[in-house]
Amino acid sequence: MKLKIIDYIRNKSLRWRIMACIGIAILILAASLFTTMRLSYYSMQNLGDSYKSNSELTYFSQAVTTTEKAMENYVSYRSFESIDAYYNSRTKVEVYYESLQDFPSKNEVAHKEYIVHQLTEAFLYYSNLAISARRANNQAEIQLNYNYAMDSYNYLTSQILELNNLRLQQNAQRYDQNQSRILISNTISVIFFLVFTLMIFIVLYLTITSIMEPLADISEVAHKVARRNFDVPLFNRTSNDEIGTICTAFDRMIISIREYIDTIWEKARTEAELKEKEIEMQALYTDAQLRALQNQVNPHFLFNTLNTGAQLAMMENADKTCYFIEQVADFFRYNIQQQERLVSIDEELGLIDNFVYIMKVRFGNRLEFTKEIPQGSFPQHIPSMTLQPLVENCIKHGLKNTKGKVTLRVEIEEKFIVISVSDNGEGMPEKTREAVFKAVASENTRLPAEALDDNSTHNGTGLISVFLRLQLQFHRYDLFDIQSGDNGQGTKFIIRIPNHV
Repeated sequence: MKLKIIDYIRNKSLRWRIMACIGIAILILAASLFTTMRLSYYSMQNLGDSYKSNSELTYFSQAVTTTEKAMENYVSYRSFESIDAYYNSRTKVEVYYESLQDFPSKNEVAHKEYIVHQLTEAFLYYSNLAISARRANNQAEIQLNYNYAMDSYNYLTSQILELNNLRLQQNAQRYDQNQSRILISNTISVIFFLVFTLMIFIVLYLTITSIMEPLADISEVAHKVARRNFDVPLFNRTSNDEIGTICTAFDRMIISIREYIDTIWEKARTEAELKEKEIEMQALYTDAQLRALQNQVNPHFLFNTLNTGAQLAMMENADKTCYFIEQVADFFRYNIQQQERLVSIDEELGLIDNFVYIMKVRFGNRLEFTKEIPQGSFPQHIPSMTLQPLVENCIKHGLKNTKGKVTLRVEIEEKFIVISVSDNGEGMPEKTREAVFKAVASENTRLPAEALDDNSTHNGTGLISVFLRLQLQFHRYDLFDIQSGDNGQGTKFIIRIPNHV
């Protein structure tokens, strides 16, 4: 049982152990203070009770005297004040004399109390008869009862004085006894204080020792490690407190240092292999550059082919076909030449004109495209191919209806250029919208399969790519949004370009 308690304490944190030590010390001090206060209170109470009976008897004697004076005044003058004073003082006398001994006793003080009790009863009896006779104006009864009352009073006062002297002697003896008790109580209080102080010292010593001993061991091992002596024994401490955590970390550190030293020679042997791999990677990089230069031939071949087709259409007087081919060539040239660089908003809007023209040739009157752009230029830079994927997405979903309506709107705010593209399609499901923002937050360029509709023809790569490039370019996460279209129909894509770029 003792070992379990010790293990339980060792597994507690240092803060818990220190607070527990402080708590125990406080409890011991509180117990010491309470014990001392109780002993002092008991001694002072006994000392105070020594002469309490004398003061109560003096109060009783004064009440008897006041009652006699009030009776005498009423018998002589029959005034309302005297009768009121009589009954008030009589009540006080009755309250006290009922607490006196009412039967004979062999104890001198108790027997004297019995005599005082009987005389008080006689005095009250005859004084009451004298008051009643005075009310009835019976002179014979007045004088007779008054004399009896005065005799009782005189004898009562002498007996009260004797009782007071007896109690004074008795209380003097008690006072001497109480002084001895106070001395004993003070001695006991000092002993309790010393015992409790010793207990506190023992608790503090054991707690501090349990904390400092392992810290001293850790300090010694740390000095050896600082002198590059790693051949030190491990602590292998199993406690779960902070010291146990430090010892475990120290053991791991020493093991890691030993393993690191063992692997230094191994790393030296592998340096030659790494240099060979570096040369191999350089060769692969050079080969990749050659392949990239070779792949650039394909776009030029496409432009030359489209230009040749445009010249043939011009020679055959097919002006619309010629213009269409030129727009397609301009679109592809912008798409390839402007990749991985910034362009102005004006350049992006020009590309949208080319793209919409190509789409109108393809879909005819089924596509209605509207632009709402304020007067002036927009030189602010954005990543290339930012607006085209948004317009293409709206055209694709707007054409699901009988007639697709796509609106591109540019608005100037205080800190942003706000560009919105909306359609009149069925709108984007909420789960798809949430999936788009989650993909942007996780920098994933594809939507998960569960976020797509069964009849979906795309995976959201273009839309997510636009949002990711805006996020990377401006280092902000509040530059894009997806809302319901105008009048709650379709989908609206919103991007905000900072005015200062």
